[in-house]
Amino acid sequence: MSEPINVAVSGATGRMGREVVKMVLADESLRLVAAVARRAGGDAGRLAGVEPCGVEVTDDLERALRETGADVLVDFTTPRTAVRHTEIAIRAKVRPVIGTTGFTPEDIERLDKLCREYGIGGLIAPNFSIGAILMMRFAAEAAKYLPHVEIIEYHGDQKLDAPSGTAVKTAEWIARNRPEFRQGNPHEEEQLEGARGGYYQGFRIHSVRLPGLFAQQEVLFGGHGQTLKIRHESYDRAGYMPGVNTAIKKVMAVQGLVYGFEHFLD
Repeated sequence: MSEPINVAVSGATGRMGREVVKMVLADESLRLVAAVARRAGGDAGRLAGVEPCGVEVTDDLERALRETGADVLVDFTTPRTAVRHTEIAIRAKVRPVIGTTGFTPEDIERLDKLCREYGIGGLIAPNFSIGAILMMRFAAEAAKYLPHVEIIEYHGDQKLDAPSGTAVKTAEWIARNRPEFRQGNPHEEEQLEGARGGYYQGFRIHSVRLPGLFAQQEVLFGGHGQTLKIRHESYDRAGYMPGVNTAIKKVMAVQGLVYGFEHFLD
């Protein structure tokens, strides 16, 4: 049997981070070696609601990666923090698996070059859900035949970035199969700023933020006498964990920074 993959988790006491800790502890092919959060203290397993695991939560990422022999860093933090964490991980030759959204194309390009410089791979994934990846693929295919499209994404009111990384990724896929043109009446005027949503290569993205929402997205297509709606709904953070598990294992064999979990499903 091969040695387990050593995993560090950043954002380990957050809602997604706790799920990652539980998933890693439940898989014999993975070994939790570090748990990082803004506030140090406490056993990572106990804080995740499972048996104590002997890994104390620390607030020093650089030291944790340097001293624990981590192979992979899984990060679910905030957009500003995740960019810095990704660079720290790469420079420590620890492969980043990033579920935090908000990276710019320039960030991704720079971090990809850094990964290649250090001879390791990494992943930035706006969404680890298999269903969400399928939604994006179906939407990209539909755009070939129904190019009039809008995206509506729904998240809780504490989400920091808008539109979501999943919505941006969906728009990028659609744009590959849709010639760029501006939808709607060319003379339309917004009576209230932002009423038509964010503009992306001729179509619109709308972000809804309300208490009680978790994570949903629908892609609406319109044609003569018909509409098509492709919708994905997530109800529980545990639904992302099979994808995170796959990413941890597959990132060991790649070079450079991969953008999008779909590349690990082919």
